[in-house]
Amino acid sequence: MTRPLTIALLQINPTGTLDGNLAKGILACRRAAELGADIALFPEMWSNGYALHGRPVEDWTAEAVDVDGDFVSAFGELARELNMAIGVTLLERYEGDPRNTLVLFDRFGERQLVYAKVHTCDFDVERHLTPGHEFPVCVLDTAVGPVRVGAMICFDREFPESARILMLNGAELILVPNACPMEINRLAQLRARAYENMTAIATCNYPDSVPGCNGNSTVFDGVAYLPDGPGEDGSRDMCLLQADGTEGVFVAKLDLDQLRKYREYEVQGNAYRHPELYGMLCSGAVDPPFVRPDRRVVPMPERG
Repeated sequence: MTRPLTIALLQINPTGTLDGNLAKGILACRRAAELGADIALFPEMWSNGYALHGRPVEDWTAEAVDVDGDFVSAFGELARELNMAIGVTLLERYEGDPRNTLVLFDRFGERQLVYAKVHTCDFDVERHLTPGHEFPVCVLDTAVGPVRVGAMICFDREFPESARILMLNGAELILVPNACPMEINRLAQLRARAYENMTAIATCNYPDSVPGCNGNSTVFDGVAYLPDGPGEDGSRDMCLLQADGTEGVFVAKLDLDQLRKYREYEVQGNAYRHPELYGMLCSGAVDPPFVRPDRRVVPMPERG
């Protein structure tokens, strides 16, 4: 790569309507392009601003939009116009209950990734959503070259398996739309996921003007040690960006060449794992104190 990959996090307030979010989202993407972004990422469920709480399920279910519909397609057309990848998020109309979904368009406006949140918050209103069932990774054509990209959505990052599977599927960059308080412990989770998998992780949250959110969108580059790093044994801060709580478009520059070289020799990721000993991780058994009556088992789709 001749230059870093520029990532824009669209930490913006929703407007309260689908048309308003479409118009405001387009303006935010244009601002990201002006700032030189190669990828622009929205917070979680941008189509309705994650407006689920305190409302009848029927009301917000009716707001679900088609993944091939006008709202999503508009961002594909915009991606082509701006020569910039766009990760747009939505409450997706789906057979049965809706899904919490990210659609990633490349800079040519081609859809490269559709990811539905696997770890729905079944202890809350998201029990009325259909969970996803896989962690796909795509090769995203950007202006600085191809990048292997996967996604997690909000609660997905609470589980190390999400980022681990994405790493095993080849992800170099994980996009994380979010809608909750990103306090010290959740930020530590993201740092840990980046460190242990040697992946860059870019998280976009809503600003603190949105109830239950506090901004703090981040980018971690996954490179914990360098020969000339400032800390003991060359350790360095992997955090390229931590936004404040305000509304805005925040940009970070990710050195993918550095990350790729680092992954060739450092000890994390898949270098020294012993999966032959991890069979228990695939067990469906749940014992006390972790038994929860509202836990759902995600059915695997039938293979044709």
